[in-house]
Order: sequence, then structure tokens, then C-alpha cells
Amino acid sequence: MTVTTRFAPSPTGFLHIGGARTALFNWLFARHHGGRFLLRIEDTDRQRSTPEAVAAIFDGLSWLGLEADAEPVFQSARAARHAEVVADLLAQGRAYRCYASAEELAEMRAAQRAAGQPQRYDGRWRDRDPAEAPQGVAPAIRLKAPQEGETVIEDAVQGRVTVANSQLDDMVLLRSDGSPTYMLSVVVDDHDMAISHVIRGDDHLTNAFRQTQLYRALGWEPPVFGHIPLIHGPDGAKLSKRHGALGAEAYRDMGFLPEAMRNYLARLGWAHGDDEMFTTEQAIQWFDLPGVGRSPARFDMAKLTDLNAKYLRQGDDARLAGLVAERLAGEGLTVDDPGRALLEAAMPGLKTRARTLVELADSARFYLLPRPLALDDKAARQIEGEGRETLAALLSRLTDTPTWEREALEALTRSFAEEQGLKLGKAAQPLRAALSGSTVSPPVFEVLELLGRAESLGRLADALEPSA
Repeated sequence: MTVTTRFAPSPTGFLHIGGARTALFNWLFARHHGGRFLLRIEDTDRQRSTPEAVAAIFDGLSWLGLEADAEPVFQSARAARHAEVVADLLAQGRAYRCYASAEELAEMRAAQRAAGQPQRYDGRWRDRDPAEAPQGVAPAIRLKAPQEGETVIEDAVQGRVTVANSQLDDMVLLRSDGSPTYMLSVVVDDHDMAISHVIRGDDHLTNAFRQTQLYRALGWEPPVFGHIPLIHGPDGAKLSKRHGALGAEAYRDMGFLPEAMRNYLARLGWAHGDDEMFTTEQAIQWFDLPGVGRSPARFDMAKLTDLNAKYLRQGDDARLAGLVAERLAGEGLTVDDPGRALLEAAMPGLKTRARTLVELADSARFYLLPRPLALDDKAARQIEGEGRETLAALLSRLTDTPTWEREALEALTRSFAEEQGLKLGKAAQPLRAALSGSTVSPPVFEVLELLGRAESLGRLADALEPSA
């Protein structure tokens, strides 16, 4: 059997974190088994589905690196096929026309509610003579579901789950306006796309019973179901925006790397021993449904941020420089080829201090700022009084030094500090303030070396100008 999985979001909003995890699990499972991963946009709700949401889903999946193995299927384009399947069921007597009005159904549910009974369709048109149909009323089409016995699902995550057929009613397949229902569309599309495994949130588990009944009525083999636990917040409550239930694009904008996001999402509900950090290739090699637990996973922004910091520290300097350059260019800074080269050279000293690309870009910005730099308040205070005198004397020494390498620059500054009876920090802090405009930066002698002689001396001189 060729393994084929699918991710089937409804385009009514962004690709939220739960959907991204579902897509990842389907993608990993397909890759692990050498199969195919497909994408279906379930846009039958025309009022709520939007092109912007479709674009956001595509964008989020692309950023995460979860490319499908075929062009996406749009469910709305397959309505004729859905209706064709229902016509076959009617011809075989496995479905029937229901002429109950919305008012009748509302009265039925109200009576059931008053009697303390489960609210479900009572089958009033199941065996009724169609000749009794009221004139001018368009019927809905319902599945003639089994009323005795059980529907059993051997779920790849939840194990064996069973429901008595008497607990399920005859679900609607086509509405009275001829539009297909979600239950019908999903089954027909999964069958026609040859989906072998349906991996989705366990909030769909009850749907699986009805869908299995429809598969059997059609004479089709149901797929293997794997219902994965939902994601909760760190406090155990249902995941919400305050926990981090945002769109994939929001995490990209917050500066998370896609590989860190994949790693973290993979660990939400699935485990491989005690491994916390692993490559995508390792995840593909290890991932399988028996490793998925049955308890809700807990999303923790702090843990995601910590994992992202580890990925940054291990990241390729050229790639990180490119990502930072994009962010800084988006803020209006000029990032030419020399600027990009400077960022790449600076990455080893920057990336160890950052947790996100946003922090990395913030810490790198001073390298590309045009002269004269604006000093923040703390930096300005470093270049006052004795600090100004120290900086002026150091500028003279630095101007005359023949060697512009960090070790030599540090030795020169240490020698100067000793001569002046200063601690090294007292000499280095005015330098840092003038070079970066801040009191926080990578090691100051590294900054001097990377900026180069001309730029460094220019920034120091700027800081000593009366207007600075």
C-alpha cells in the first residue's frame, strides 16, 4: 500500500498552530513511509472562505517547508462529483429524500430536549412513501445509516473506539439547495485522492464514525484513522491567543526559524525517547503514529523561544546574515554587498546572544547605521566628563596604531588603561558607546575590527563632536 496523507484546512483564517502541527504530522508520516503528502482546501463554506485565507495557508506551509506532492485540490470545484455519488446511493436505496422543513426539525429537537433525549434526526422520512412528499419542497438527501450493531474504528493513535449505531442518526449528504455537506465531501475527496491515512485532531473522532458508515455504504475501504490530541496552553486550558494560538506568519514575523518551529511542533504530542532537538531528517526517520500520545500537548512559548535560540547558535552565518539583512532592509536601512558581508562576519559574535531573528537584527543594526550615530541616553552618559577625556585620548592612540586586529586593539586599550590607572571597563565602555550608540554590544574589540579602521575612527570622532 502506498501511504498517502493529506492536510485539509478550511480557508476561514490563518494557518493556526494546531493546523500547522497537523500538517507537519501528515508530512512527516508520508515522508517516513516514502509516500505522498497532499493538500486539499475545504472551501465549501463560500461565505466564510476567503482568497486571503487561502493565500495565508499556502504562505504558512511554504515557510514551514511543508510542500505538497501535487497541486492543491479545491473542494468547491468537486460539487458535481459529490452529487454523483449521492445519486448512486439513492439508486441503491442507501440514501433517501427527506422533506422535513427547518421548522419541523426545530420542533423535533425542542421536544427531544424537553424530554431529556439526545437531539438527533428521528428518521421520519426514512421509510416513508415518496408519494407523500409535499408539493414544491426541495428535499435534503440523507444516508440510510445502520440502526443496529456497532461502528468500530481501529484508530492508529486512540486504539479501538466503538459507538452503538443506535446513537447515530441519518446524516444529511446533500442539503435541500443541492450543496454537499462536509461529511460527504470529505469522504468522497479522501477516496478519490487515494488517501490511505487520515491524521487529524481528536475533535474529529466523532466524525470518523459517520464517515466510516458512509464509506461502507459506498462499498469503499475506509482509510486508517489517527486522531491526535489537541494542543493546550501551559496551564492546561484550551489553547488561545494568550498562549500563542497565532498564525504561522506571526511566528515568522516574531523571528522564529522554520526548522526550530518544525522541531518544536513535532514534539507537541509525539516523542522519540528523550530527544528534544533533532534535524528534520531525523524527524522523518523517526516519526510514526505509535509515538503519538493520547494526552493533550502543552504549548509553551518559553520553550519554543529557547529552542529557537539553540538553532540560531548553530545556524549558518551566511543564511542568518541574509535573513537579518531582509529585516533591516524592511526597516529602511541600506544593506549593500559590503553591508551583508559585514553582517556575516559579525554573526558569530551576535547569534550567541539572540533568541529570535528580531533580537538578532536589533543587535546587528548598529553595524549598518549611517554616521553620525544617535546615542541612547545611557551611551551618551558614558561620553561625559572623564569618559569624554578617556575617549579622546584613546582616539589618539588608535589613530596611530599600525595594526587593526582585535587582539592588538585590546592590548593597546589595556596598556592605555593601566597607564591611566583605570580598569579596562572604564576605557572600553566609552568606546562601546561611541561605536554602537548603546551600552550593549558584542565585545568592543571585535566591533572595532569588524567596522574597520576608517569607520571606527569616524564614529569615535563623531561622538566627541560638541553636537553629538
